[in-house]
Amino acid sequence: MNTQRRLAWLAFLGAAAVLAWAPGYFFDDESADSQTAVAAADKTAVAASEAAAQAAKPAALKLRDLFPSKSWKPAAQMATVTEQPVAVAPVALPPAAPALPFQFVGRLDDRDDQQVFLQSGEKLYVVRRGDVIDDIYRIEHISATELSLVYLPLHLSQTLSVGSAP
Repeated sequence: MNTQRRLAWLAFLGAAAVLAWAPGYFFDDESADSQTAVAAADKTAVAASEAAAQAAKPAALKLRDLFPSKSWKPAAQMATVTEQPVAVAPVALPPAAPALPFQFVGRLDDRDDQQVFLQSGEKLYVVRRGDVIDDIYRIEHISATELSLVYLPLHLSQTLSVGSAP
């Protein structure tokens, strides 16, 4: 058992020695050879020989960044100068009434009097033709399908659907 263990260690250490020696054998480091040959020369000659050794190496053996940094930000775009935009005067829109705040709840038809129940938030209104709601809306006409209101600040007519015809 000891001989097997010794042989395994010997094989492991031999493989490690071969792997440590192999890069120097296959990839000859010219900068180390040039440094020993030019040891007596001045510093400028050493720098020139290292630059020559780096230039003589093939492109595959030169040092390069294996993990370059990347950014997800888009590249900054330069603004282009174009013609001056022509200023267009804003078109004045005619005033408009706000959306109706009422929901139709129900209707009560007497022989000659029609009443409509409207809800706005928590308030419940019972209205007839000609009634004014909160000094803002006036009931103009009540038909089988529509309720016609006038928004008093702008005197604009609006309609509210109150069901279908019987």
